Amino acid sequence: MRIVVKGKNIAVTPALRRYVEKKLSKLERYFENITEATATLSVEKERHIVEVTVPLNGGMLLRGEEETQDMYASVDLVLEKLERQIEKYKTKIARKIKNGSLLDLAPTPEHSPGAEPRLVRTKRFAIKPMPVDEAILQMNLLGHDFFVFSNAETEEVNVVYRRRDGNYGLIEPVFA
Repeated sequence: MRIVVKGKNIAVTPALRRYVEKKLSKLERYFENITEATATLSVEKERHIVEVTVPLNGGMLLRGEEETQDMYASVDLVLEKLERQIEKYKTKIARKIKNGSLLDLAPTPEHSPGAEPRLVRTKRFAIKPMPVDEAILQMNLLGHDFFVFSNAETEEVNVVYRRRDGNYGLIEPVFA
């Protein structure tokens, strides 16, 4: 597995790079087809943030982010989080791949009300055609409340989202 370690507002020392590579190489025991993992280490004031993204076979993404006062502790915590996610979803992913059933993977995230909302980030990503149940699985693996995807059946861009009642919703565009 190729491990990419990036630093943002921090110089990644050889010792820190080795530590991250050693920890992330443990993920190979869960999935044979992991070819790459990206770890972004950043420092904001006294917060040491580690964000890890692991693309899995079939267009799935495994992602975790943790922050502490110590970079090494953040690496340990994010690895624990990823291992918990893998254990939780591995059998469900395998079952989904075998029979294509709709999976209910939705833990309801906590929402903290903030000040006046504003646009703080713009993301660009490739959209892969997939069925609705795979989009729901991907949304839950990422830990998001919604997921934009290309519907393999209709060939249109759709959005799946988690409703407050714990169920899912699907937004399909209608052009007037």
